[in-house]
Amino acid sequence: MQKSFTDQLGHAININYPPKRIVSLVPSQTELLFDLGLNDEVVGITKFCIHPIEKFASTPKVGGTKKLKIDEIRALKPDLIIGNKEENTREDIEQLMHEFPVWMSDIYTLEDALTTITEIGELVNRQPEASYLNYLIKNGFTDLQGLAAQYAISLNTLYLIWRNPYMAAGKHTFIDDILTKIGLINAVKEQRYPELSIDEIKTLAPQMIFLSSEPYPFKQQHIDELAVELPHTKVILVDGEMFSWYGSRLVKSVQYFFDFLQEIKN
Repeated sequence: MQKSFTDQLGHAININYPPKRIVSLVPSQTELLFDLGLNDEVVGITKFCIHPIEKFASTPKVGGTKKLKIDEIRALKPDLIIGNKEENTREDIEQLMHEFPVWMSDIYTLEDALTTITEIGELVNRQPEASYLNYLIKNGFTDLQGLAAQYAISLNTLYLIWRNPYMAAGKHTFIDDILTKIGLINAVKEQRYPELSIDEIKTLAPQMIFLSSEPYPFKQQHIDELAVELPHTKVILVDGEMFSWYGSRLVKSVQYFFDFLQEIKN
C-alpha cells in the first residue's frame, strides 16, 4: 500500500509501505537500519557504511556520501532512499528526488537523533525496535549526565576533525551537543566547522584536545606535534564514531563515555 511521510527538511514523500528496497546514504543510519532488523531490505549503501562489517562486505556500494554514483542507485531500483542534509551533497539529493522517494534527516543534537530513530522506525515499519533503542539511549545518557555532574569535569575542550588545515567541531553540530552532554565545554564558539591556525588554537587555551579517528585519521604522531606547541594541554585520540554517529551506535557510545569519563576525571 502507499503511505505518506514528511522528512526533516519538510519534503513530503509517498512510498510503497513497508519499503522493500532501501538505499542508505549515511553510515550511522545504515547501521541503524540493520540494527532495526532490515537484513534483506537494505540493497545499497555507501563505501563508508562500514558497520556491521558483514553487511558492508555483502551489500552493493553506491559511492561515497559526498559523491554518489547515481547510475548505480538507479540500477538498484530503490523504493526508498534515506540520506542526511549535512552528509550528502545537495545536488545529488535533488537529482535523486526527481526519480525516487528520498527521506532526509537533519540532526544537531542527541534529541534530534532520538527523533530520527523514531521516524525511521515508522518509515520502515520497525516501531517497537526503534522504541527499544531509544529507551536504551535515553536512559544511558541520563546516567552519563549524572556521572558528569558528579565528577564536575567541566573541561575546556577542543575537538579536531581535520589537519592541514586544522578544523574543529564548533557550535550547532552533533559533536558539540555530545561534548556538552558529557560535561565538557567546547572551546570553539563559532558555528559548524571552522578552520584554525596553531596560533588560534593557542589563544583558545584548551585544557584538552581531542583528535578524532574520523574523518581525518589522527595518530600518535599528531599528538606529539601538538604537545610541542601546547605543552600544558592534554591531547588524546578519541573514537570519532562515538562522538558523531547518531543512530544505533549511540547505544554502544554510552559504555564508551562511561569509561571515558573515568579516564579524564583524574
